[in-house]
Amino acid sequence: MKKRLNKIKAIYQERIRPFFGKIKLVFVKLLKKVEPFYTNKFVPFKDKVKHALTHNFILNITATHLVLFSFLRLKLTNKRRESMIGYMFIMVWIIGFLIFALYPVFYTLYLSFFRVTMDGRDINTVFVGLGNFQAALLRRGDFPELLVNYALEMILNVPVTIVFALVIAMLINQNIKGRGVWRTIFFLPVIIASGPVIRELMDQGATTLPSIAEYNFIDLVINNIGELFANPIQALFDQILLVLWFSGIQILILLAGLQKIDKSVYEAAMIDGAGPWESFWKITLPSIMPLINVTIIYTVVAMSVFSENPIIIHIRERMFSFSHESIAFGYGYGSAIAWIYFVVMVVIILVFIAATSLRRRVK
Repeated sequence: MKKRLNKIKAIYQERIRPFFGKIKLVFVKLLKKVEPFYTNKFVPFKDKVKHALTHNFILNITATHLVLFSFLRLKLTNKRRESMIGYMFIMVWIIGFLIFALYPVFYTLYLSFFRVTMDGRDINTVFVGLGNFQAALLRRGDFPELLVNYALEMILNVPVTIVFALVIAMLINQNIKGRGVWRTIFFLPVIIASGPVIRELMDQGATTLPSIAEYNFIDLVINNIGELFANPIQALFDQILLVLWFSGIQILILLAGLQKIDKSVYEAAMIDGAGPWESFWKITLPSIMPLINVTIIYTVVAMSVFSENPIIIHIRERMFSFSHESIAFGYGYGSAIAWIYFVVMVVIILVFIAATSLRRRVK
């Protein structure tokens, strides 16, 4: 064994080490050649670009003020400087949204007040006012029932997803081996959860728990609380694994928040006699509450725009169909129900955010 080690050591000294030494020399020579170009040309060019971006007609940043369009002056405080850094990180998305998404969004609002038909070349519109909204909400149809079921499902699905994500994040945050592997495992469904894959899994029954059907749990719920509340509960258990599948992003967000909490705070609480339960309610939960609000918003939006969502399917079907006898078809009607859906989604988000804020105020 000792002879083998000596042989390996000799090979390293005679062959491997000189080889990496030659590679190092190549990189050193390359850096020496690149350094003049970087110092004399790239750095001045970078400074000119930086100056042009921060000193122009639209934006002019001085040592103490930020000037927009030469007349709007904002005093630069430390808080505003930090906010500017945050906005810089999302500036690419904001510019992309303003260029590619803002006009289509408001154009759908415009179409929602018209009966829209297409003849192959032009878009023909006939003004109907609030007719599309009245047809969606006041006339008999599937949309009001789908909307009520959606709201009830969100009330059930979102807390289940957030609680599951928080529990998994707290488990992964423990001092265990292979934390990166576990993060990858729980995030993997987010990568592969495309529409066709989820549709195939749902058709095969892979998103349900067979034991629930075996023991007639849903019939027991319907008999005790009524069909109105039983349907969302049934939908939750029919797709319980799919709901948990949506928790990958939330786990990473909450895990990042948990890792930001200073360990000395927990140590001080333990010295004062606080147990794990008190530490969770008094330290952990208040510290990550802003991130819980973020995960609530993300969860509601992700579940609402899911391709297999019944309302999304309903909007798609009505948008790409047409009837001369009914107003409840076409792009105008589809735009109207899409905006109603959006308003309900925003209301649900505000209700959840208000509930978490109210709880903190009560404390």
